[in-house]
Amino acid sequence: RIPAVPLAEGAPRYERPCVEPAYLKDAQRFDAGEIPQPENLSQTLLDLVGSPNLGSRDWITRQYDQTVRTNTLVGPGSDAAVVRVKGTGRALAMTSDCNHRWCYLDPRAGAAHAVAEAARNLSCSGARPLGVTDCLNFGNPENPEIMWQFREATRGMGDACRALDVPVVSGNVSFYNETRGQAIHPAPVVAMVGLLEDASTRLESGFPSAGLTLLLLGDAGEPSIAASEYLAQVHGREAGAPPPLDLEMEKRLGELLRGLAGRRLLASAHDCSDGGLAVTLAECCLAGGAAVGAHICLPEYERADAALFGEASGRVLVAVAPASEADVAETARQAGVPCTRLGTTNESGRVRIEGPGDDGLVDLALDDLQRAWSAALPEMLE
Repeated sequence: RIPAVPLAEGAPRYERPCVEPAYLKDAQRFDAGEIPQPENLSQTLLDLVGSPNLGSRDWITRQYDQTVRTNTLVGPGSDAAVVRVKGTGRALAMTSDCNHRWCYLDPRAGAAHAVAEAARNLSCSGARPLGVTDCLNFGNPENPEIMWQFREATRGMGDACRALDVPVVSGNVSFYNETRGQAIHPAPVVAMVGLLEDASTRLESGFPSAGLTLLLLGDAGEPSIAASEYLAQVHGREAGAPPPLDLEMEKRLGELLRGLAGRRLLASAHDCSDGGLAVTLAECCLAGGAAVGAHICLPEYERADAALFGEASGRVLVAVAPASEADVAETARQAGVPCTRLGTTNESGRVRIEGPGDDGLVDLALDDLQRAWSAALPEMLE
């Protein structure tokens, strides 16, 4: 019942000194041509799905009750959790996002990406975003470089929230996160809640069955390895700039996903983010009720590693029944969202990714992927 205006507009205001960090220009300088491509791309995919940031979270989520009062419809592991609102037919979807590496390399862009990815994750579940809360984690704000990171990150969040029409309704700030004078990467974590008017139209990220057509909605251009999880995990570098963010395209993509989900034209949907398309495909194969194989063929590319593991914003991998493919593609065209046919799901028990001209890039058994994916956190923490 406390009026919001005195808290939001009447609180003490600090104008602390800000200066762009000295590291930034050197960190953003990046030439992909200096990065050697792996000889074994299948092994690279195994290494990535078995890394701490991309591996399964089951080691954590199995340690607490996920089904209090039996309201959970979609539990941990999908793009968003979904919880029913009993007696209404509605459901709430929840997700949280932050790519600290992107925020380190460009705080304003990185924070805007966090908001956009959270909204995209909710749309992948079929939910309309309603509001944001945040947890803004930074180093010592008495350091002008840290204060600059904080200022730019909050500006980036504001840019994205206004563009996507999602208000920030609460949040907190955690400063002085440093060890021996070394600050953490800026981490403006975004948590977002959304609404499904009809809980039965909810979507999950895992492929539900074989025989489905796989489509990539959103930008079909070649993504970049700059600032990517692949560059950090495989090559040990944090460099480059986050990918461009088209907030108008993000808005159209979200509306398209929610419309397709409401018409029950999608069998699954999964945001393509950390680790690129190859990791996204592996996650979809492993996250369903039963492991489902897949075979896709990539469009033309300049670098195989970028096509597989490069990152870009505004991409979603969806599975559709063959009879719905034409309808989905036409609806995407009318919405102004690119739609690219990639391949199909199958019962092969494998993930196979080819390049143009039947170049075999990745060919892995699901059992091997499952072992690597499941062992990521236990091997590190136990």
